[in-house]
Amino acid sequence: MTVNSYVTNLANSAILRDAEKRSIQRSISTIQSRLNSYFGGEVAQHFLFGSYTRGTILPRSMDQRSDIDYMVVFNDSNFQPQTYLNKLNRFVNTYYSSSEISQSNPTIVLSLNHIKFELVPAISTWLSGLKIPAKASAFDGWIETDPNDFNQTLVNANQANGNMIKPMVRLVKYWNAKNNYIFESYELEKILTEKSYWHVGGMFSNGQLKDYFLEAMESLELNWSSAQYKKDALNRAHQLVREVKYYQQRNMESEAEKKIRKLIPSTISSLSLLGSY
Repeated sequence: MTVNSYVTNLANSAILRDAEKRSIQRSISTIQSRLNSYFGGEVAQHFLFGSYTRGTILPRSMDQRSDIDYMVVFNDSNFQPQTYLNKLNRFVNTYYSSSEISQSNPTIVLSLNHIKFELVPAISTWLSGLKIPAKASAFDGWIETDPNDFNQTLVNANQANGNMIKPMVRLVKYWNAKNNYIFESYELEKILTEKSYWHVGGMFSNGQLKDYFLEAMESLELNWSSAQYKKDALNRAHQLVREVKYYQQRNMESEAEKKIRKLIPSTISSLSLLGSY
């Protein structure tokens, strides 16, 4: 097997399978129906956003923190964030009292057997548009947001690079999850998507997925104040990337594959795909 076939199969295994997708969709439909029933006219709108809508969410077998982001926009904008968080907390306790429920500012986290939901309260103002609770202290506790503005950026980058960006993002997110979440997931996606890959792909080249993945991994950086375990994990990743490239330059593909497997080991769910080669 080549390095490229290995990462391609692993990226394919990082896509939600039909059974998991159907189960998640049923839960989404149920939450939507219950939100309408519970809040009625108190809520202006509610909708999905985040990695699920972008197609970059990982199966739980590859990332135990995989979750569905869901925004609930309230009509009355006169209260502070905790009031709306309390409303969502009462909602989930009404319908999901046997599930694990917690507040992780600025969200209410609902953990079901097959997926986790993060319910985000929001308000809408004429001047500022949508606002969500600030993670840190702020003047009025709110920050402006455009929850799906990044989606089109990802679509554009993916199309400009031969549909390599989304599978590459899933691979790097998988590495991140395997290494105790060195980077925050959304910020990692932004870094990877907004980076230029002109010398490995795009209109001037025919880069393979392994080229995008190695380039992305090589470009990741941490600041000096980062925890030592994060620095160690990233340094190890950079060293493995150098070794993969070293062996590939010398046409030692089997040795290069051994190194890429150390960087991103195959999962149980991907063994059937990988075993066909």
